[in-house]
Amino acid sequence: MSPVNNDPSSGTAGGGMPLTRKELRARERFLATQNQNVVPVPEATPGEAAPSADVEPELPRPIPAVPKPTAVPEAPAPEPVAPEPAAPQPAASETPAPEPVRAASPEVPPIPEALPTVAPAEHVEPVLSEEEHHDDALPVPAVAHVYAGHANEAHDTYGVHEGSVHVDDHAFEEHAPQYDYEAHEGHMELHDELHDEHHHLIAPVEVTAASKAAAKKARRRRRVLALLITLGVFVAAIAIGAQFLKPLLGMDKVTDYPGPGTGSVSITVPEGAGPKAVATALVENHVVADADSFVKEFVTEGGELSPGEFTFRTEMKNSDAVAVLVNKDASKVIYFALSAGLRINESLEAISKGSGIPMAQLNSFNQAPGQFGVPAKAKNLEGFLAPGEYRFPLGTSGKDIIQKLVSSTLDELKAQGITDPAKQYDTVTIASIVQAEGGQADYGNVAGAIYNRLKPNNTETNGLIQSDATVTYGLGKKSFHLTDEEKADKSNTYNTYANPGLPAGPIGSPGKTAIDAAAKPTQNDYLYWVTINLDTKETKFSKTLAEHSRYVEQYNAWCQANAGRCV
Repeated sequence: MSPVNNDPSSGTAGGGMPLTRKELRARERFLATQNQNVVPVPEATPGEAAPSADVEPELPRPIPAVPKPTAVPEAPAPEPVAPEPAAPQPAASETPAPEPVRAASPEVPPIPEALPTVAPAEHVEPVLSEEEHHDDALPVPAVAHVYAGHANEAHDTYGVHEGSVHVDDHAFEEHAPQYDYEAHEGHMELHDELHDEHHHLIAPVEVTAASKAAAKKARRRRRVLALLITLGVFVAAIAIGAQFLKPLLGMDKVTDYPGPGTGSVSITVPEGAGPKAVATALVENHVVADADSFVKEFVTEGGELSPGEFTFRTEMKNSDAVAVLVNKDASKVIYFALSAGLRINESLEAISKGSGIPMAQLNSFNQAPGQFGVPAKAKNLEGFLAPGEYRFPLGTSGKDIIQKLVSSTLDELKAQGITDPAKQYDTVTIASIVQAEGGQADYGNVAGAIYNRLKPNNTETNGLIQSDATVTYGLGKKSFHLTDEEKADKSNTYNTYANPGLPAGPIGSPGKTAIDAAAKPTQNDYLYWVTINLDTKETKFSKTLAEHSRYVEQYNAWCQANAGRCV
């Protein structure tokens, strides 16, 4: 075979039989245990061809570290021998010339066999024998690191240069048998230790019935816990969403208080007010919770709404507030009702009857009206006791009751812009005539006709109002028919047939609508009016006396048809 094809890494010694893996490991362990430098191997040994210059030398295969034997003698360090240049390669058909054999150093005998070459340390894997190999064994990275480390150590310690190694044959032959056994035994121990550790890492864990039951129980607990958490999140989401949706859907609106309520709140129900307006006032004063619910309760009760002053508590039940309005709890409060148009004596009698206050005490208040804030022209309280239903707490004094009624009338005048006391007195007087003469729908036109009669340039009636109601008031009676003598009596200061201008004072208690009409009359050209139907209060207006006379005939016809009504 040509020297070019003789590969030193094939594991043969001088072209003889290849070394076994056991022998190779023994030799590698021998090299690893030497604590001396190794001189470079000559370019060629006897019987070997020089390696080709094109072939890259390889390092010895790294081996795992083993304990160093204690009885190994250290060989003297060999002197380095400079390598000779490689001989020129002969042609394939030529026989190469034999190379001169270099004499071995006395200290280091030549190695009879070629050393195996190894791959770089980072690519080396541990070599195991067939007896040491196990089916379940896997490469252990830690061993590779050990090998790599020893490869570097071998390179530094034994002087590996350019892929060649030169060792002492004599030292190897002397110690090979001993180290062969000990190295093999150490390698086996190392392999067994790594093999046991590897099996410890990858050996399957024996699963017992108890562990299976515990795992199943743990999984069940996790499922239950996950279910509870999911349910909790779902309920929380619903609760939070409901808080946002309630205001939008009106679900958070309180429709009724639990009652019975506390404190005291006075509410005035004006004449002609409806349940809805009263409900709004009650909600604004925190008497009831919801206007619609209150109106529904009021309609269900079937009560009738009357004007007046009512006393409530804050945060009452709807049913309790309705009971106050329909006078179901009259025994618990002072209650009385004043109708619009009542004269002063009639009003005082109603107050005395409802409150229990003696009539003499109320008459004394009537004779001293100035203490209640009425205009100075007023000789008594006539016209200033506002009509309506009133409820006062038990024990309320007569003076407080009278003051409340007078204040209601004065407040209405001020609300219409009438603040001058003299004008307030005249307005109340005109309002009382309007209240007595016409129906509520005609109050504005009646007030306008009265103001037309009072104008200085009026030549039709010459300032005479000519109201039957004023004359009868002065006479101290109530009648729709007057005699000519009664109409001509100037001594009656309330006789507007004989005396021009306004009567001496109001002739009754005007309601809110009549006061508003007197404060702001309807602009018209009328001078006459007559109610032709006492039941419907239908009133006819005219500008001339001839037209008025025709409407008076209609009134007389109605009286004939309704005997006993026009007296």
